[in-house]
Amino acid sequence: MPRTILHADLDAFYASVEQLDRPELRGRPVVVGAPPQARGVVAAASYEARRFGIHSAMPMSRALRLCPQAVQVAPRFDRYGEVSRKVMAILRNVTPLVEPLSLDEAFLDATEQVGAHGGPEALAREIKRRVKEETGLTASIGVGTNKTVAKIASEMEKPDGLVVVSPGEEASFLAPLPVRSLWGVGPKAEEALLQMGIHTIGELARAGEAALVERFGVRGQWFRHMANGLDDRPVETEQERKSVGAETTFPRDLADGPELREILSRVAEDVARRLREKGVRARTVVLKLRYSDFRTINRQTSLAEGVDSARELVTVAGA
Repeated sequence: MPRTILHADLDAFYASVEQLDRPELRGRPVVVGAPPQARGVVAAASYEARRFGIHSAMPMSRALRLCPQAVQVAPRFDRYGEVSRKVMAILRNVTPLVEPLSLDEAFLDATEQVGAHGGPEALAREIKRRVKEETGLTASIGVGTNKTVAKIASEMEKPDGLVVVSPGEEASFLAPLPVRSLWGVGPKAEEALLQMGIHTIGELARAGEAALVERFGVRGQWFRHMANGLDDRPVETEQERKSVGAETTFPRDLADGPELREILSRVAEDVARRLREKGVRARTVVLKLRYSDFRTINRQTSLAEGVDSARELVTVAGA
């Protein structure tokens, strides 16, 4: 039996929460982030603001030049977390197989539940209805037989969209889309594929595997696999995940060492608490840092013995 995988994505989440809590902002262009004088970047933009070309990670100063009438709002991450927990509870009421990707999106495996709800589309509409009624927010949902297809489908008709890709239609659904739509194809990979004469996912699906592996290594094999509509990755609940992590987004650019170390300590406390709750110890510690231009660096250290305290995690991460 084909799987029924859903990807639920809350529309313009941070900005929508602000418009929900402050009715005077509804229908107005809203940008969430620190002000220009703090060298802030846009964390989220309402759909009204996006019409002016504003998008996430854009410097706030540029966003306000593009749309002088936009309302700049400081982020409230505690509030976003509160709303996110309500939404995740709604999803888990449908199926226990829920894999949160961030505060505003998650995968669901509803293979066992879909029959009782009248089919994939009816189930997705029920989820959208409940999210709207219980939180006031809209969600876009993509449905397919795997994660790749469901995630791309959820992005096709935003906001408040619903796209169902039936079993057997995965490859034809993906074929006309640009290669950058595929999971894991970032700007550098896209540029390399374009240089190879590969512009669409359909062209990638037909490309020679040897050439892709030569250019991208094992990742090339995976790209071609996904381009053909194949993806057997399971939906992993938080309990099943072998890794424990935590991250935070700053409302403004930070370059102050003591302040960064304080934030690292708070993140480490969260990770250490969850390690102890699971009764496990970490043998590999990974530190990820993303800059305002979305450049990302990763540092990884493997240990001879596991650790489960914040102090030890901070020591290893700062080494």
